[in-house]
Amino acid sequence: MNYLEFQFNIEPVKPWTEILTAYLSEIDFQGFYEEDGLLKAFISENEFDPSAFGNVLGSLKENNVKVIYEKIIIKQQNWNASWESSFKPVEINKDLCIRAPFHEHKDNFNYTIVIQPKMSFGTGHHQTTYLMCEAILKLDLTNKNVLDMGSGTGVLSILCEKKGSTKITAIDIEEWSAENCKENIISNDCSHIETFCGDIDLIDGKKFDVIFANINKNILKRHLQEYFISLSENGLLYLSGFFSTDIKELKLLAEEIGLNYISTNAKDEWAMLVLQK
Repeated sequence: MNYLEFQFNIEPVKPWTEILTAYLSEIDFQGFYEEDGLLKAFISENEFDPSAFGNVLGSLKENNVKVIYEKIIIKQQNWNASWESSFKPVEINKDLCIRAPFHEHKDNFNYTIVIQPKMSFGTGHHQTTYLMCEAILKLDLTNKNVLDMGSGTGVLSILCEKKGSTKITAIDIEEWSAENCKENIISNDCSHIETFCGDIDLIDGKKFDVIFANINKNILKRHLQEYFISLSENGLLYLSGFFSTDIKELKLLAEEIGLNYISTNAKDEWAMLVLQK
């Protein structure tokens, strides 16, 4: 399966880059980053809806926003070459370095994760992955049972094992992400992570001490009840993949089903919400 990369040149840039990102996340675009003044957004070819995409662009045009874009088809076999030309290591203080196999190893980090991203998202470059990694670094996950929902490359699962978790379930709806996760688990010498291709039904009847779900707002809303059911008493739920402007809506929904609000964190308009059962 191919992926589509859209490169947007937006005028004026602020606040419309953030607004366009929010609109695109509502129609199943799954990854975003800014580079050289362009907003780059990704979606699998079979999930792309030209009509919905046209409506998004129409909304911006109605507000006198100028949007020029280029659509690039990314073949699955060319994904690595694309990343190898632009992927730089991600460093979170001196706690964590996320790098690719072709990067030089650095000894001055507490943890190092080697990620070959292929067609999956989760290199630490995106603000939401960064927020989640930052949160995991502060946790003691010794012997905890963890769920990584929307696992992508498996970077969060791998970090959870390094932080002491001895039972981690990594689930992604995309087959290539599940395969990529397995490869990264092996290359990081992990032995406590099980990875599955599928959806939320895979957690039926299971209990987790901590759940990490870095997906998008609409999917999080649909999954929220299942997360609540699958959390152990006093279990923690970390949600990300949405904007700071969405915090209030998700917080209210969570509280309605019985989850307690703990905290929020944000990076460049992207947010993370922490809840407890």
